[in-house]
Order: sequence, then structure tokens, then C-alpha cells
Amino acid sequence: MSTSTPAENADATGSGQAAPARPRPELPPAGQTPVAQRPHGGAGDRLRLWWDALARPAQWAFGAPFVLFIALLPILNIPVLTTVGTNFGAVMAQFGMYALIAIGLNVVVGQAGLLDLGYVGFYAIGAYTLAILTSPDSPWNVTQPEGWLSDDWAWLAILPVAVAITAMSGLVLGSPTLRLRGDYLAIVTLGFGEIVRLLADNLDEITGGGQGLKSVAYPRLGVTEELPNGVFSAGNVGSTLNSGVWWFWLSLVFIIISLLLVGNLERSRVGRAWVAIREDEDAAEIMGVPTFKFKLWAFVIGASIGGVSGAIYAGQVQFVIPTNFNIINSVLFLCAVVLGGQGNKLGVILGAFIIVYLPNFFLGRTSLFGIPIDGNAIANYKYLFFGVALMVLMIFRPQGLIPVRQKLLTYGRELYVAARRTLAKVPDGGPQAAYATSAPSSGTSGTSGAPGGSTGGHAPTGRGPDGPTDSDPTGNDGTTDGGNR
Repeated sequence: MSTSTPAENADATGSGQAAPARPRPELPPAGQTPVAQRPHGGAGDRLRLWWDALARPAQWAFGAPFVLFIALLPILNIPVLTTVGTNFGAVMAQFGMYALIAIGLNVVVGQAGLLDLGYVGFYAIGAYTLAILTSPDSPWNVTQPEGWLSDDWAWLAILPVAVAITAMSGLVLGSPTLRLRGDYLAIVTLGFGEIVRLLADNLDEITGGGQGLKSVAYPRLGVTEELPNGVFSAGNVGSTLNSGVWWFWLSLVFIIISLLLVGNLERSRVGRAWVAIREDEDAAEIMGVPTFKFKLWAFVIGASIGGVSGAIYAGQVQFVIPTNFNIINSVLFLCAVVLGGQGNKLGVILGAFIIVYLPNFFLGRTSLFGIPIDGNAIANYKYLFFGVALMVLMIFRPQGLIPVRQKLLTYGRELYVAARRTLAKVPDGGPQAAYATSAPSSGTSGTSGAPGGSTGGHAPTGRGPDGPTDSDPTGNDGTTDGGNR
């Protein structure tokens, strides 16, 4: 865009007066983002934009049938989706646990922007809390023959205790370490995950050490003659409604509860503070956001959700051992968040499904679409494939498969468009006329309304009280310093 000097403007008009200001670009209709600034991209972006544009009742109307379809997947036995080498219900149960973990880790990594490499530690604390308090091998077993701590209800009764202890561990870990940033915080959290595993491996009298804890409590519901231990028992493997299906449904309930909780937090001041911290923590502190407090909130909430998933895992397998909580699992949890889209709740669930489902899909297969394959070998190389997939994703789509909606950027663009629209409606005299109309008529020079000391309702030449005027968009009034600033 070319610019012209006042002399050129005078020559162009043939008089000593400046040329009229260039016309402003046409503004879009109210509530519509400028075309040049509308986000665009692949199918994930279009799906996210379509979902965000729906009203809340419409989202529920579309979401309820979809959730019902997902819940029925283990018993529909769709040929394209079912697994060969493993039971599909067990695969979906594992997916439910990973999805719950991904939601909790997304609060820490995706929303608050804190790199946590030891999230498996919270997962282990939730599992071991349930095992220590309900396993007959533990000296701290609190189960009773009757009541809420009986074999039938012990899992449900101890679950809040496991969540509370995991939340406290997040508070204890976060209080001294969340003053660190970036790589330093990542290293500390990585050490935390390893410390939890090593403690579980060496505290033989409490955790059983390398032998683990067996006969962990689980919900003994649906007891029949065929299933004397209930539908959640590991012995329920023969029917279509095996134990994996029931555990998947239970996980789905906690996933929905977690999504509602995290979604409400996103729309509150807590969620806005998390986004501000993620985008620029220094700027958030300057604007008065208590960053440490909100980072601690994220750590505690994320740890609580991880504790729920750990308790579900311990109840399902009814056996916990330290080797199940190694650093590889923590990396897989983080892969699910990065792959699906950091900050997007539904995206990380998709990432968890990919991490769990793809290796099990190939396991045991000898052919795919008529092509002979060695499915077991492909499944064994899952870490290699996930690593390559992340490298490709970082190059071509670093925001993940379903990226988060950039609410702050959208809000800033809306403010910009609203300000432009407001300026377009000022009187013909420009902002100075509007200011003079609304200013007091005293004209005294005690405390001037303009930064340069001008009196009454008059603004400095070339600069209105709210910014540059139409006659000189740069704010210069002919002086070398650009006028009153």
C-alpha cells in the first residue's frame, strides 16, 4: 500500500488543503470474522468449527447418539473394527482408561501448558491406594465382611479415598516444583514418576514389592449362578457382555463426568487463566493473573483424574505390580495428548483411541484386505510407528489431529472488528467532534483531558483522545516526535 506526503496531497488536490483520507475497508457483518482471518484447514479444523458453531442443546442432541454408538461398539461386533488377537471388549476397556488419563493429562499439558513427563506416577498412586486398602496381601487392608467396606462395595467406597490421596500428591509435588518452567519442570516430573515406581518396588511390606498385590477389590455387581463373582470379575470372559465391556461402560461414565467438569472449568476464569499461562506466563503475571495458584489447580485436577483411571485399572486387572507403571506408559499418555491435539478434550480421546486400538488391530492378523501380513510383527513395532507418526505430525500439523479452538485470538479479532465498526459510526467531524460533544464546557486548564496538556474538550492536532484521526492514521501532527503521545 503506497503512502503520500502532505505536499503530495496538496499537489494532488490543487490547493493547500490535505487530500481526504483514504476510505476504510468494508467491515464484515456484526458477529462475523473477517474472511482473511477465518481459520481454515483440514477435516479436523472443519469438524471443530462445525461443533463450536452449534448451540449447547444441539451439541447434546448430536452427542448423545454418538456416545450411545460408542458404548455399543463392543457388542455390535462391526467386522471392520473388531480385533482378532485380543478381545474387543478388553481393548475398549483399555481405551476407556487411556482416554480418562488423556483428559487429565490434557488439563496439565494442553490447557495450562505444563510439560509433565511423570503423569504415570499419579496413575500408579491411584492404583496402589486401592490395592493397599483392599488387597488381602496388604497389612493395611480395611475391607470388612459386611457394610460399605465389604467385598461388594469396597471398590466404590475406596475410590474417593484414592482420588483424594492422588490429588494430595499433586498438591505436594506441585507446591515446590511449579515455580520451575520448561525443561526443568519436565525433568522434575519425570523424576517423580520414577520415584513412585521405585518406592512401589522397594516398600515390600506395604506394596508387596516386585510381587505386587493380588485380589484387589472390584464392584461385585450382577451376581448370578453363571457369574458368582459378578459381571466385573476377571472370570467373566465367555459371553458378549464380558468384564471388559462392563469396565468400558464404567470408564465411559467417568469420561463423561470428567468432560463436563473440565468443560465448565474451561469456560470459567480458571480456564481463561490456564490459556493465558499457556500462551505467555510472563504476560499473564503482568496482567495480574496469579499464575502459581492456577498452575497448582491444573496439577491437582489432572492428578485427581489420573487417580480415577488408576483405581479403574487396579479393579479391572485385580493385580498391581510396579513394572506396569514405567516411563514408557507415561510417554504413551503424552503421545495420546499430542497426537489428538493439545488443549482439545475430544481430540485427546481420539489420540488415546489410536494409541490403544492400532496395535491391537494388527495383533494376530495374517492378512489385511487380501494382502498377507505379519500382524504380530507390526504390533511389536508400535513404538517405532508412533515415533514416526509424531515426527510427521510435528512437521505437517503440529497442532494435532483436532486442534484446540484459539479463543483468545478469536476474542481479540472480535474486539478489533467491534472497534473498527464503532469508529465508522462517529460524527462527520471525526473523533475530535465526538469528544468535544461529550466533554465538559468549562474550558479551564487545571487538569487537562489530553496527555499533552490541552484544555477543555480539544484534542491535539492529528491525534484524538482514543488514537489517530482519519486525516493522519500514523498520529503525526507535523512534528518530529509524532505529536503528543
